[in-house]
Amino acid sequence: MSPASPDDVPPVHDLIGIGFGPSNVAMAIALTERNSRVGRQQAVTAHFFERQPRFGWHRGMLIDDATMQVSFLKDLVTLRNPSSEFSFLCYLQSEGRLVDFVNGKSLFPLRVEFHDYFEWAAAKVDDMVSYGHEVIAVRPVVLDGVVEYVDVTSRSGSEVVVHRARNLVIGTGLRPQMPDGVERTDRVWHTSDLLARVEGIEGAEPPSRFVVVGAGQSAAENVAYLHRRFPDAEVCAVFSRYGYSPADDSGFANRIFDPDAVDEYFTAPDETKRKLMGYHGNTNYAVVDIDLIDDLYRTAYQEKVLGTERLRFLNVSRVVDAVETPDRVRTTVESLVTGERTTLDADVVVYATGYLPADALGLLGEVGERCRLDAQGRVRVERDYRVATDPGMRCGVYLQGGTEHTHGITSSLLSNTAIRVGEILDSIVERGQNDASGRPRDVVDDEISTPL
Repeated sequence: MSPASPDDVPPVHDLIGIGFGPSNVAMAIALTERNSRVGRQQAVTAHFFERQPRFGWHRGMLIDDATMQVSFLKDLVTLRNPSSEFSFLCYLQSEGRLVDFVNGKSLFPLRVEFHDYFEWAAAKVDDMVSYGHEVIAVRPVVLDGVVEYVDVTSRSGSEVVVHRARNLVIGTGLRPQMPDGVERTDRVWHTSDLLARVEGIEGAEPPSRFVVVGAGQSAAENVAYLHRRFPDAEVCAVFSRYGYSPADDSGFANRIFDPDAVDEYFTAPDETKRKLMGYHGNTNYAVVDIDLIDDLYRTAYQEKVLGTERLRFLNVSRVVDAVETPDRVRTTVESLVTGERTTLDADVVVYATGYLPADALGLLGEVGERCRLDAQGRVRVERDYRVATDPGMRCGVYLQGGTEHTHGITSSLLSNTAIRVGEILDSIVERGQNDASGRPRDVVDDEISTPL
């Protein structure tokens, strides 16, 4: 624990963001827009740390023909501020593609294009972020018996710096999930590795067989991409269903992504929360766009007619073993109906087994010990995305992600990002204005840090 020392005090920011993916980029934009409307004394000061050397969002799945599953209007700003200069439409205008995009009559841009939009937006606020900086410690700073601030220590190579903050906004994203006991290797991939790994096998002996495990959107996209990219290879899709299930993107079902749905979900009893997730999980989890399903089915049928079956579906089945040899992965597939086992020697096995939220409190140390948990051991989160803490903690900890149990399905999705960052920022400003200590706010230069 770090007691406040008047002789050696780092500059104090109103907030420090850990991670600089789309959620915290949106937060930096919201800060920029707010600060442009107020005077210097009312400005919210902030800095963000990102361990990647530059902005990147699911780069491994930026397949050239893959489209977004969310409307472009759910960009980083539009639902919060439709007139924002940081919108996707403003990006298109700056790139000279606005009219062309409108003529395309689609709400769903190419994924690679939306990633380019994110990079464009992040570059506009890059004075607020330190790339290549990994946060390695968060320590409480006690003043008059209360945790008033936190000291955030980050490392970049041999350089270690400390920044002090009144609030933390944690946006560390999702982590690839592999089955228990399965490790990622040069021949055993997660879908997040796809494009980088494919480049690694270019120029080598052409692969003859891929096995893709999973039944969601990423799995289907991997199957389609590998089948197209390697025209001489067999692609085997393994999943426990009869076939891919279509995503429900109908207008009424999509209301679960509405900002108002967060209010309803937050106040609902736990049993109702469970039912809502059960009812509408097929809007997002383990489902596939119907157009992609139809394309894969037509391809498989065409190959059957022509007698050249490279696309195989091993349905109602599961992979029970994958043993790597020097030049292959020996994969055992078990039928869930008969128990019969089939051995497939593959060049590569790709697991489309989803993602898990990063441990929101894992970096917080003593600060994490002051955060309250519910009866099921989950982080207690208030409606403004602030973690509930003990009374001795005045510094705020806000979560962007990892709040599905309290705020619903949009916890880690783009759908509600613009609204969420506005709510977090409003909370930080309101709580700062109502600070019971009456202590004057420091005016800081965001570029200053204190080396250890």
